[in-house]
Amino acid sequence: METVKEMTEIQKPQQPNTALYRTVWRWHFYAGIIFAPFLFILAVTGAIYLFKPQIEGVLFQDYYEVTPQGEKIPASQQIEEMKKLYPDAAVTAYRPGESADRSSEVSILSNNESLTVFINPYTGETLGELNSEERIMDKIEELHGELMAGTLGDRIVELAACWAVVLIVTGLYLWFPKKKQTISGVLFPRLNKGKKTFRRDLHAVPAFWVTAGMLFLIMTGLPWSGFWGTNFQSIATNSGEGYPPSVWVGSAPESTIKTKDIADVPWAAENLDLPVSDIQGFIRLPIDDVVSIADREGVHPSYSIYIPQDKTGVYTLSAFPPKAQDEITMHIDQFTGAVLTDYRYENYGWIGKVVAWGITLHKGTQFGLMNQFISLLICLGIILVAVSGFYLWLKRKPNKEMGAPKASGYKNTKGFFLLLIGLGILFPLVGLTIIAVLIIDLFIIRRIPALKRFLNA
Repeated sequence: METVKEMTEIQKPQQPNTALYRTVWRWHFYAGIIFAPFLFILAVTGAIYLFKPQIEGVLFQDYYEVTPQGEKIPASQQIEEMKKLYPDAAVTAYRPGESADRSSEVSILSNNESLTVFINPYTGETLGELNSEERIMDKIEELHGELMAGTLGDRIVELAACWAVVLIVTGLYLWFPKKKQTISGVLFPRLNKGKKTFRRDLHAVPAFWVTAGMLFLIMTGLPWSGFWGTNFQSIATNSGEGYPPSVWVGSAPESTIKTKDIADVPWAAENLDLPVSDIQGFIRLPIDDVVSIADREGVHPSYSIYIPQDKTGVYTLSAFPPKAQDEITMHIDQFTGAVLTDYRYENYGWIGKVVAWGITLHKGTQFGLMNQFISLLICLGIILVAVSGFYLWLKRKPNKEMGAPKASGYKNTKGFFLLLIGLGILFPLVGLTIIAVLIIDLFIIRRIPALKRFLNA
C-alpha cells in the first residue's frame, strides 16, 4: 500500500493545469494507446533484424560456410552442376559470395517456388536449398515492414511510424520542466518521491533519452514505406536528385520498366530506367564473362547477378554492401558485354546519398558491431517506453473510464493545432487521421453521453 505521503502527493497537481497542457497530454495519451503496440512490435523485430548476419550465420552455417580448396570452378559450371538436381528450373540470379569461405547462391524458379540453392564453389556440390518464403529473417523483415499483412500492413506501419513523431513532439512538451528544479525527474528518475512519481519518470525520462535515436530510426525507415516512401522517392527522382544522366553510356533509354521491377537494387537505383540489349546479338554472354566484368570494374564482392529472361533484357549487377559508399547497380548488354549503366554511390544526388547512409545505419551495418549495439539500445529504449507507458496507464485508469486527460475544448491551443497541421502536411496519412479524429470527436463522441463520459471528453 502507498504511504499517506504518497497518496497526498498523488492528489497534488504535478503539472500546470492549462488548456494547452491538457490538450497536448490528451493527444499524446490517445496516440500512445493506439500506436504504442505497433511501435513495440517494430522495436522488437528491428532489434532482432539488426543481427541478421550473425543469426543467419548460425542458422545456415552448413549452407554458408565452405572450405577453400584451391581455385573456384567457373560460375557456369556451378550452375550446370546445380541443374543436374533441378533440370527444369529457371535460373534467375547468381551470387558468387563475398569471401573465399562463402558458398555461392543460385536463385531459381522450380515448380512455381522461388528457391535459393547453395553451392560449394570449389567442387560444384549442392549444399542445400531454402525456400524464399521460409527464411526466418525474411519473416522478421516482413513483420517489421508490413506486419505480414501486405499493403494494409505497410500502411499501418507507416501510420504508426508517422504518429510516433507526434508522440515525440507532444512527449517533449510534457517532459519539459515547467518550473525551476533539479535535473532529477528530467534527466534521471526520482527514486524517493513515491511510486506515482517513479512510474511517471520511468516513462518520461527514458523517452527523452531515446528521442533522437527513435526519430532517426523513423526517418530512415520511412523511405521504404509504400505511400510516403514511394512519393518521396518520386520527388527525389523528378527533382534531379535521383539518378543523373551521367550514369548512361550514350543517351538515356526511354523505358517503361524500372530497375526495381526486375532486380533487388539499392534505394537510389530503384527508379532507374531499364536499358535493353542490342537485339542484333545472337549468343548470350556466358555468366563467367559477367563475373569477369564485375571483377574488372571493382564491384563490391557482395553483388548478385540478375539474369535476363528474354532477348531484350540485360544482366543486372546489384550490390548491398555493409557500407553505403560501396553500393552499385550495373546493367550489362547480354550479348556484347557492354556496360550500359554504372550507377554508384558517387553518382547519387545528395538525397540519394543521405538515404543510402540512413538505410545502412538503420540496418546496423555501416559501422559494424558498434552500429548494431547502438541501434539495439535505441530499440530496447523504445520497448521500455512503450511498456512503461502502458503500465502507467493501467495504474491510473479508473474502472469505467479510459483514464484519458479531461478534454478542455479548443481554446488557447491554436499553436498546437498549427503544429498538427504542419505534421499532417509532412505526413499525409497523419493528416487524414487527424481529420478523422476531429470529425469523430465533434460529431460522434460529443453527441453520445455515455461515450463522452467514458472518454472523458
